[in-house]
Amino acid sequence: MTDENKNTKESPADSEIYASDSMKKLLALPSEQRAKVKVVLTGGVFDIIHLGHLYTLYEARKYGNFIVVAVARDDMIEKKGRKPVHSQEYRAKIVEALKPVDAVVLGSENPDDIIKFVKPDVIVYGYDQHEFAQPQGVKIIKLTQFLEPERLKTNKIIKELGL
Repeated sequence: MTDENKNTKESPADSEIYASDSMKKLLALPSEQRAKVKVVLTGGVFDIIHLGHLYTLYEARKYGNFIVVAVARDDMIEKKGRKPVHSQEYRAKIVEALKPVDAVVLGSENPDDIIKFVKPDVIVYGYDQHEFAQPQGVKIIKLTQFLEPERLKTNKIIKELGL
């Protein structure tokens, strides 16, 4: 991702948040136009895209008309003891190209930073994701299990591929 695609937003952590061009356009909308857009935020690692990811994204689309995906940063994944197969830039570009996705941001160690930046109306969690504090005025949706969850785990796919 080039520097022209980056967007910096002051936050408690004063961290840089990457935002795709479509996210920047949403943020630039006048408030009366922004009020007509129902923003849904979901997120994950998205290292090796599988049906569980697609299920989550298509389900998220049911709750709004602008889907923002927070893609986990490499250092966040590594802190959890796993080295990503693909870089955060690669994963962000792949996710942004998926049909149900309107915009991508790179995650933050503090989920509140992303929520304050995106200002979603709805947050959609996958069945295997943990929730955090519910921001005021934001609807939380926890998706149910999809198909055979153990077959759709990225870690399992990575092991099967010998990566």
